[in-house]
Amino acid sequence: MTNKIERFSLIFPDEVTQQNHYQGVNRPRIDMFVLDELGLLEFFELKNSELEEYFTTDSAVIKHRMDVFEDMLENPEISVTLNKLIPILTDILELRRLEADTADSDNYLESLTEIELYIASIETLNEGFSKIKDSLKSESMRTLAFKIAELSESDYYKELNVKLRELTSRVRDIRSVTIGVNLDAQLRPSSAGVLSVNPEPFRSGDMIEKILRLNFKDDEYTCIANLVPFGKKQSENQKTALALAFNSAINDVYRQSLRSWKRIVQTYVLENTDFLLDLMPEIEFLVKGTALLRKLRENGLALCRPNIPEDGTRVFDAEGLYNPCVALKVDYDIVDNDIQMDEDNALIYVLTGPNRGGKSVITCAIGLSVSLMQLGMFVPAKSATISLCDGIFTHFPTGADDTIDKGRLGEECARLRDIFDEVTKDSLVLLDESLSSTGSFEASYIAAEVLAGFSRVGCRCLFSTHLHELAAEIDGINARTAPDGGVAIDTLVAGIADGRRSFKIVRQKPDGKSYARDIADKYGLSYENIVGRFQNT
Repeated sequence: MTNKIERFSLIFPDEVTQQNHYQGVNRPRIDMFVLDELGLLEFFELKNSELEEYFTTDSAVIKHRMDVFEDMLENPEISVTLNKLIPILTDILELRRLEADTADSDNYLESLTEIELYIASIETLNEGFSKIKDSLKSESMRTLAFKIAELSESDYYKELNVKLRELTSRVRDIRSVTIGVNLDAQLRPSSAGVLSVNPEPFRSGDMIEKILRLNFKDDEYTCIANLVPFGKKQSENQKTALALAFNSAINDVYRQSLRSWKRIVQTYVLENTDFLLDLMPEIEFLVKGTALLRKLRENGLALCRPNIPEDGTRVFDAEGLYNPCVALKVDYDIVDNDIQMDEDNALIYVLTGPNRGGKSVITCAIGLSVSLMQLGMFVPAKSATISLCDGIFTHFPTGADDTIDKGRLGEECARLRDIFDEVTKDSLVLLDESLSSTGSFEASYIAAEVLAGFSRVGCRCLFSTHLHELAAEIDGINARTAPDGGVAIDTLVAGIADGRRSFKIVRQKPDGKSYARDIADKYGLSYENIVGRFQNT
């Protein structure tokens, strides 16, 4: 069969990487639970697949996808075209489902409908891509555009289109069917058949009027009794039976004309339609991902292609990093930050600061930037160098996990222990207010043990916490783990000045007293302010 579209992927550079991916090769441990905790699913929800299916640790795949996303961002027509295509493909899937639910393998009208939908999909793609195909840069989009153009311009496709129009004009112009019904001695229907298919609809009439006019032959579309609306006073089973009988009759009448089309559907059309249906989850992923990136760009927010080290170094270095999910929710300028994790300075940080000072926001921002990168998308920062992660592990506070046998603290510890069962030096661990269910003494002790463990693993980790006392133990933890090859731990502080949160994250030793002093001064609760109030009364 000529002009068959060879199957390919929009999000994988070749068949080998695609097969490896779906066999579990180069798949990081980033699941839907983590994505929900990071807040990404609120802005990136898919219907035809799960987002976790698209994560990869293959840098070639990531770069390939970034080229595709760049094309889609620079050419909004692509998303418009693909959004028009999706409902057509959805109709094809629904048609096939209906065909599978019926035992009739010779339903020629459904075959005709599928050919119509297939041609509509090709016309939609060709109309959208013909104007921009020369400006496309990504391999996948260029391949799709030129394949569609080649197919739509082929003699075979044009002939298919002409013949389809001729046949559909005959079938679609049917407005009524004349049915002959034989009656038995008791005037009950005994057999029936189609006498003719007609280009005119029947009209209601009055029998007495027709008898008086005596023009039965000249007015064959006027009934001698009023027409009864289809479905009136009929059960669903009766409606279905009549519809099936009608379709069967039409199939019988057009069987000879439509028989050759069945073979076309089973070969050329089915194969090429399957190609488009296979792309449907990828199309949705690309369209939804592009919509997210475009919203950020339209809001004046930075997006960058991250540099991905190929030498195995562990690094997260982002300039102007922000949380994209928060940025899309607020109507004011969001504060960005510079975050650096590397082997020369520190791979693990303890982040302290005031409540609602931006600790959770930046913690999620780090996880979101890695997630978007490993989906093959741009990163929410001005610039970034990020090495690939084999997994993202989160431990965020939740009030729904209390258990009778363990209690809240026991549940938190169990979740932390489970992370150690899977984490490696190439993982990213994000802890937000972990161990908040117990007193500061117990929490600080357990947290120090946990940090020492992650130091020994050598992973990148951010521990956002209210435990200011923990920062005083960092030097001791480093001294304890260094002989065993542990990576360095350091501290970050969510800034506050004059009692106001700056939302700036800076690398320095925390001073819990300074936060308390600023807040006390702001609300007039310092000793001097209190004494002054008494003296002024």
